Amino acid sequence: MTKMSQLLQNTFKSLHHQLGHDRPCDMRPFWQRRLSTSSAFCQALVANGYMTTEQMKQATLLYRLGMSRKGGVIFWQYDEHDMMHDGKIMYYRPDCHRDHDRHPTWVTHLLRKSNHLPEDWKADHCLFGLHLLSVPSVFEKPVAVVESEKTAVIMSAVKPDYIWLATGGKTELNVAKLKPLQKHRVILFPDTDETGQTYSDWFEIAQAASDIFGHPVTVSSILEQHATHAQKAAKIDLADLLFPNS
Repeated sequence: MTKMSQLLQNTFKSLHHQLGHDRPCDMRPFWQRRLSTSSAFCQALVANGYMTTEQMKQATLLYRLGMSRKGGVIFWQYDEHDMMHDGKIMYYRPDCHRDHDRHPTWVTHLLRKSNHLPEDWKADHCLFGLHLLSVPSVFEKPVAVVESEKTAVIMSAVKPDYIWLATGGKTELNVAKLKPLQKHRVILFPDTDETGQTYSDWFEIAQAASDIFGHPVTVSSILEQHATHAQKAAKIDLADLLFPNS
């Protein structure tokens, strides 16, 4: 068990209080007790046609999606050894787009604020969904990496023959974070933009990872090829291309 996991186990009651959850502390995994399909994010996935109710429930279990007291979704980060690193609390509007008036919050930030972690504690973040690599039955599936957690969740229903992971931001991708994927076939799906800069940046990282892995890390050009100028200006991602009216 990592130090982070131990600290979280020792602060269940405190964190439950902060997130508005008053049930007695027990020894079940933390994500399991925060698991919820009731967040605004999960409900919006169905309401806007990204998923059926059953697909949303399956994705909630797959990615261990939680919910904060104020309805924010919690994107937990577990690594390939199923060890907890952190959790990102994010807020979505009913149209399933980010609520930019409410900034994302990290669980480790809440722990620092409540003095359950040292003020200078820095979480070691990993790819969202990385824990899926610990499931033997999915080992033969290729791994697809996108930027946003939302897109990974949606694509898990659209194309379930891939393992969908997310970086959590276009600048959050690096070779170190890809290293747990070394034994897998990997394809990156960068967001698009007017200049193609994101594609170029991710391509360079893929080339560096390929040199280390000893086999190619592929970068998809689907958005560069098929997105319109307006879509590139809007910096769309794979889910936006597949659901242009959502």
